[in-house]
Amino acid sequence: MTTPFGTRTRTHTRTLTRARAVLAVLGTLGLALAAAAAPASAAGPTPVTPTQLFNAYQNCSTDADRPTYVWAGTGLVVEGIPATTDATDNPSLTVRYQVWPVADPTQTTTVTRIGSVSGFEAPSSLPADALADGHTYAWQAQTVAGGTPSDWSAPCYVTIDNTRPAKAPTVSSPNYPPDTWNQGGEPVEFKLDADGDKDVTGFEFSWQQALPVIGTNIGDHGIPQPQDPYADTRYFARADAPGGSATIHLVPPTGSGPMTLWVRSLDRAYNGSEDTEYMFLVRSTAPTVTPDNPSPGFGDTVTFTLRPDPGVQAVSPVVGYSVKTLDGSTVDVAAGADGTARADLTLDGIAGERVDVTSKSANGWVSDAGSWSIGYDTTPTITSDVYPENGSGGGAGVPGTFTFTPKAKGVASYTYSFNGDPEATVDAGADHTASIDWTPPAAGDYCATVYATSASGIQLQPYYYCFTVN
Repeated sequence: MTTPFGTRTRTHTRTLTRARAVLAVLGTLGLALAAAAAPASAAGPTPVTPTQLFNAYQNCSTDADRPTYVWAGTGLVVEGIPATTDATDNPSLTVRYQVWPVADPTQTTTVTRIGSVSGFEAPSSLPADALADGHTYAWQAQTVAGGTPSDWSAPCYVTIDNTRPAKAPTVSSPNYPPDTWNQGGEPVEFKLDADGDKDVTGFEFSWQQALPVIGTNIGDHGIPQPQDPYADTRYFARADAPGGSATIHLVPPTGSGPMTLWVRSLDRAYNGSEDTEYMFLVRSTAPTVTPDNPSPGFGDTVTFTLRPDPGVQAVSPVVGYSVKTLDGSTVDVAAGADGTARADLTLDGIAGERVDVTSKSANGWVSDAGSWSIGYDTTPTITSDVYPENGSGGGAGVPGTFTFTPKAKGVASYTYSFNGDPEATVDAGADHTASIDWTPPAAGDYCATVYATSASGIQLQPYYYCFTVN
């Protein structure tokens, strides 16, 4: 490790996770090692050479000069779809898979899958001890129906690569160096370098330490759907040559603070190297948020002026803002040519409001949030002519009047309960106050719980008014 916020290589033993898929089919499925001799012919449907051939859930390569590189440390899953010429018949089929080293075709190993279903992938596993690391192999498939074999498929070629790249990549950035606070506003340029390790053909990276798993989806009839991971430029970059480098441009997940990018090298079989961490620091790029009323209350409509961080605006103009309020709702506001914007918000948080605003620049940079908040009281005021708060008065059977007065605007009603009795609601008058008469059934301590409801249906903060009945 060079510095607290520099480039460093973290030692670990994580290996590339391999996706595995299991196809459920009708009938009994079995695996058996068998000799390559074909059984005698028998009457029945004519078998068809298997189609849709895959190895390690990747496409079969029929080009001996361009084999598919695969990891086969625990064996190699090969598969194909068996069938017969009689589409109305659905016999239990057998699929044979035969593999041999390209350097010595006489050394064959055959694996048989019995109980396969016509029209569905029939996976089997070539044994790991028949597949030496670094060697190239050919394999083919054959359908057997009623003792009659089909023609063999054209060979598929694979090179076994069970060894991960020897070195972690070197990671650097010309515009966000480590060990110092950087002005944010432009995407981070990273150079990922294999330092000449010819085993490396690409890189995987993420702002999270757990890098994405490279897997394959399984479609209808159990057919794998392999995709080139390098097509997903959010996490993968192909090297410009074996052992070469790649340059990527990323917007950090947050607009400021310590940032870490995790990177590892990948070989042609997608085995991953050790990880390299690149850590750097970004100053705050938050916009300013200014209300036209510095002390608003519940129900007030406030105009907020949003202004970009000057450093961000200088790098790339701010084109808009995302405004999030305390209830989680978000509104997007377009910015003017100078990067400023205005947003009108009606405050409806029952105990106050908070506004978080992030800016977005033309180059894709998203800032950290600038915030504004305020607290206020929306509980009602409660008074009584007979039963004063925190005092005593009246008596059992002696009625008392309780008056509710709002602290918030637009109150439409009040809901109340004494000592947990069922709630009752009374409408507010034109002055937004209300009064009720209540008679205690017995002497003792009581607490009234009262809350107001706004004209828009928002239930405001409750108030607890306690007293003693003589």
